[in-house]
Amino acid sequence: MGFRIIVDSCCDMSSEMKENAVFVNVPLIIHCGCRNFVDDSTLNQADLLREMKQSEDAPTTSCPSPQAYLDAMDCGEEDVYVVTLSAALSGSHNSAQAARTMLEEEKPEVNVHVFNSRSASAGETLVALKIRELAQTGVSFKEVVQKVEQFISHMQTLFILESLENLRKNGRLRKLQAVLAAALHIKLFLHGTPEGEIGMLSKALSMRQALNKMVSHIAADGNHNDSTLIISHCNCPDRAFGLKEQIERRCDFANIIIVETRGIATVYADNGGIVCAY
Repeated sequence: MGFRIIVDSCCDMSSEMKENAVFVNVPLIIHCGCRNFVDDSTLNQADLLREMKQSEDAPTTSCPSPQAYLDAMDCGEEDVYVVTLSAALSGSHNSAQAARTMLEEEKPEVNVHVFNSRSASAGETLVALKIRELAQTGVSFKEVVQKVEQFISHMQTLFILESLENLRKNGRLRKLQAVLAAALHIKLFLHGTPEGEIGMLSKALSMRQALNKMVSHIAADGNHNDSTLIISHCNCPDRAFGLKEQIERRCDFANIIIVETRGIATVYADNGGIVCAY
């Protein structure tokens, strides 16, 4: 039985995932200044970062249409899994659900499930890889859905950003936190809440201190034995590899994968941002 894994473009895919036909990307669109960026393989991150820096207004994003999802779902496979960024942060999940309803009416024999990752960036990547891991073993569609939903409920997403300005302007972060961080030049150690929103774990005086707090938080969590951790970075590979080395010294993950942010995660992580999920 064949399967397909559809992700929206907030999923920061590795090179291996991009080359594997089982993964299909449905892009969001980024509006910044006078330009629109389609978040697919044609997007140039350097151009987007430059446009974001020059624009006085925060970039905005448009989620995929139900038709875009429907086109990806109608792929000839019997099992279709869809992973979207948190429904609390975007309309992408609702669009995918609408497409699922349309496909089920037209082709009731196709199994389709839309996962609300309750996360973004590295979190979506981790969910997509978990789906593939289970689906490749030949377990039933129902069992894959059950186990992945349980996996999402226990998944941790952590992030540290150089700048909170885009999050503040887009209403993703309470204004007071952003103002304090800007005024005091502090870094906020943030996480994805169980509801898929953004919460604060602690503050730090520097990026280095914030990253140390992240490592200590992960090391204190016994939820990583023999599992995978994803590190997604926005234009800061040295920082990502340094973080990987620190985590390897203190934790026993079976695998640590470093990926680059795509367009949507770049908008919110901004230059120098780091996102971890496990």
